[in-house]
Order: sequence, then structure tokens, then C-alpha cells
Amino acid sequence: MADQLTPKFKNDMGVKEITIGVREFECIGASAPYDHPHIFLDMGQDANIICPYCSTVYKYDPSLKAMQTVPEGCALETESV
Repeated sequence: MADQLTPKFKNDMGVKEITIGVREFECIGASAPYDHPHIFLDMGQDANIICPYCSTVYKYDPSLKAMQTVPEGCALETESV
């Protein structure tokens, strides 16, 4: 897994919950400069998890791809190095 980046998700829209296609990820809150500490979250076998900083509920949906979200636009796009 060292060759893979951890997906990061943001909640710029201020929605209560975001559905994602991964169980391990980072929540950043909102886009900079309004982000909170980037925190690694692991759902384990659970279907959802709540970010302790921003209280966003993340729900797992295995039919989604890793960077796909509902609502759309909640994945943080990173630049290639």
C-alpha cells in the first residue's frame, strides 16, 4: 500500500453526510484555508464513521470508485509530482 496515496475528502458544501467508495481515507474538513487537521479515518468493517473534527458522517458504498463521492465534488484532487 506504500505505493498508493490515501484518498482525501472535503466538505466545502457543509453537508451532513458524504458517501464514498473507500473505508480508509483522510478528512480535511473544508478546502484550505478553512481546513482542519488532516485526520486519517478507518471504518474497519463498519458502514460509516464520523469525523471528530467537523462531524461529517462518511458512509461507505462499495459501488463507488475510490475518488467518487455523493454528493459529487467532495474528493480532494491532488496534483501529480
